Amino acid sequence: MTAHNAAPADHARPGGEDRLVYGCMGLGGDWNHAPCTTADVDRAEAAVQAALEAGITAFDHADIYRHGKSEAVFGEVLSRAPGLRARITLQTKCGIRLADGTRPGHYHLAARSIVQRVEESLTRLRTDVVDTLLLHRPDPLAASEEIAEALHSLHRQGLVRQIGVSNMSAAQMAHLQARLDLPLTVNQLEMSLARRGWVEAGVLLNTPAAGADGFPEGTVEYCVDHDIQLQAWGALARGRYTGTEASPAADLLRRLARQKDTTPETVLLWWLRRHPARIVPVIGTSRPERIRACRDAAFHEPDLTHEEWYELWIAARGAPLP
Repeated sequence: MTAHNAAPADHARPGGEDRLVYGCMGLGGDWNHAPCTTADVDRAEAAVQAALEAGITAFDHADIYRHGKSEAVFGEVLSRAPGLRARITLQTKCGIRLADGTRPGHYHLAARSIVQRVEESLTRLRTDVVDTLLLHRPDPLAASEEIAEALHSLHRQGLVRQIGVSNMSAAQMAHLQARLDLPLTVNQLEMSLARRGWVEAGVLLNTPAAGADGFPEGTVEYCVDHDIQLQAWGALARGRYTGTEASPAADLLRRLARQKDTTPETVLLWWLRRHPARIVPVIGTSRPERIRACRDAAFHEPDLTHEEWYELWIAARGAPLP
């Protein structure tokens, strides 16, 4: 594989001490196989620059994003900015196969597939190493021993520094970790003020609503106990509370933002970061102005009282706590 960009030195944790991660799924044009354009690269460069200005130096990818074009335009951005690769950390994911013609969308974590997909990602990203590789979703047909073999091989070759998972439960992580010599360092899950199962699972025990949200009980606690960084994808709740919507939660979010002289986006991210699990939100918007609106969440500790945090939670759920 041809070396394109020097990689940064080893990091103690994924993203170092980053408080936010920039999710690159929105980069690369449309979800099709049309070639990337110069305009696509320009838009990606503007988003990356906005993220850097907002204090974000960790960037999240997946091999399937825009059919690989998200990684490809990011590689072009790196080629335009010598030295940038050494200032950032990159993570990518593999394991999902998109539907193609008569083939259904499915998951594929066979050893050979993992290695091939990582090599393809490195080529598109124009780098020699991925700082963290995540398994995108569990594949019921993949043997954990085979997955471990592929991950060990990638690590030995210096192609992957750290490994993690996405959308996995505590039991699934424990099962995989028992076959790995490398520690799992990340679990990326959908977590936001709109997707509250990760926090509600712990308080709905012994109520009729227990288990109704589908979030695997004990997963947050497992990650904390095993020093696995929790990354929250969908952290901005797809703009549900930070746009023009009128709802109790959106209204409260705007009021708190005015009181604290910041943005609703920041308060929304502070709500996640205020949790003692030290959740790292993933910012998925490609709009530079909205990325910059998250700046205070990267540069400042959450300015939310105990009561304000609960007020937001209760307003979003639309009912008192049990």
